[in-house]
Amino acid sequence: MKARLVTEVAGIVEASVEQVWQVLAGAPAEQGTTVEPDRHTITHQGGWWYRGEWTLSPHPDGTRVVHRVYDVAESMRWCVRPANRFFIGFRERTREGFAARLGVIARRLGCACRVT
Repeated sequence: MKARLVTEVAGIVEASVEQVWQVLAGAPAEQGTTVEPDRHTITHQGGWWYRGEWTLSPHPDGTRVVHRVYDVAESMRWCVRPANRFFIGFRERTREGFAARLGVIARRLGCACRVT
């Protein structure tokens, strides 16, 4: 079954990809986390439906950070939306959580960041 994109949020951290990667990849890994240094990508598989991906790429102002959430349910896919109350507020909560994490990274690096 193909993964379905649920939401995506992006931002800029005004530091190099390598600096941002050191902070992001240096955080304690949760169970179900895959770190791919060559792609500057961290993937977290949680529960039966959730996969979150964080990807870094160069940007003229520093580093573009993208967080994508996918529905990867292989069975009972119809249950995902009801189980998450049709994702009411999910995008906003994801954006808020992303902004907070971006802020932590920027503070650790002593630079600015913004959600785009």
